Amino acid sequence: MSVTAHAPGSVTPIFVPRDGRSSLGISFATADGVTATVESARETLVYLDGRPAKVAPVRGLLERLGVTATVRLDTAVPIGCGFGASGAATLATALATNERMDLGHDREALLEAAHRAEVEAGTGLGDVFIQERGGLVWDLGDGLTHATRSTRIEYQSFGGITTAAVLGDEGTVEQVTDAGRAALSGIDPDGPIADLLEASWQFAQETGLATDRVAEAVASVRAVGGTATMAMIGETVVATGAEGGLDHDTHITPEGAALA
Repeated sequence: MSVTAHAPGSVTPIFVPRDGRSSLGISFATADGVTATVESARETLVYLDGRPAKVAPVRGLLERLGVTATVRLDTAVPIGCGFGASGAATLATALATNERMDLGHDREALLEAAHRAEVEAGTGLGDVFIQERGGLVWDLGDGLTHATRSTRIEYQSFGGITTAAVLGDEGTVEQVTDAGRAALSGIDPDGPIADLLEASWQFAQETGLATDRVAEAVASVRAVGGTATMAMIGETVVATGAEGGLDHDTHITPEGAALA
């Protein structure tokens, strides 16, 4: 017998690292995400899109929960490219494992376990909090605020950027922190998504994280009247208002992670 859960992906246009274990910023959940199917097993085995994989935060989560399992992850977003795939995988695994093993944990406990597993693995600083709620989520320093959105989003990914490498560089973290604080101070999180992406693109350039390929794609979207930015942290462009300008499309989903 197996149990399946799905967690949406998430995109963070603007963020500010905080204490190495969390961050401030603005993010939104995407309908495309990760599905986890969990079966009881004597030893832990993890498969990613049909192939054996380590997926450190998923393994760390199972250790935290004190169980072993076979976990089959199916992804609908690019991995390591700014869509929070590791967080979605970990959160979906938490929900499915709790149900399959009849562990009896409440949603908050599972969310915290998934978050801690991500932080310890160096793969994220808070993606699971967006993926748990769905919609648009922000924290400007006075707690999480949530708004329901369903805006169509286009995206194109050129490759991954290792979160741990960025957050492990003191100079880069300082640049990101300064640029992020400036961006958050001038944005209305509950305003149009286009305004958020516009502010985010300024932020991306000031951090020094935007690559030439990202800049070229953003310029192409802007040339046809759309708005685009870089997903944090990945070599990925997300856009709105430019029909067919990028290779893929999804939408901001108001639905959070849930059993399938």
